[in-house]
Amino acid sequence: MEDNNQIVERLEAATGILERAISLLHERQGEVERISATVEQTKRELELAEKLSTAEREIAELKGAAMHESAPLRRTVPASTSEMLAKHGIAEGPVDVRALDAALSGLSLEQRIAVKTQLMRAGAVA
Repeated sequence: MEDNNQIVERLEAATGILERAISLLHERQGEVERISATVEQTKRELELAEKLSTAEREIAELKGAAMHESAPLRRTVPASTSEMLAKHGIAEGPVDVRALDAALSGLSLEQRIAVKTQLMRAGAVA
């Protein structure tokens, strides 16, 4: 009987030790998963930082090229606006503001604003 009791006690002790070991392994597994997730996140952050750096460099190059462009941008005024101004004796080129206001006097406020905005975009009015 004592031998059986000792065997049972040893088995119970071994079972307790195995249960603690399994519990520790589960805890460690969670730590490993958190570390793995952190490493993966760091890799993704590095990839995104590299992409951002490349995009910023390309933008800077494009801005530099645009500033050093030899030919000026072509700016045009819609044909209807040019015709209306021509009827009032205002030719292409810089427009005198007083002459422009006189030419636009028959238009509504919104139409005058639209024409002036078009001329400003085209660089005809300062």
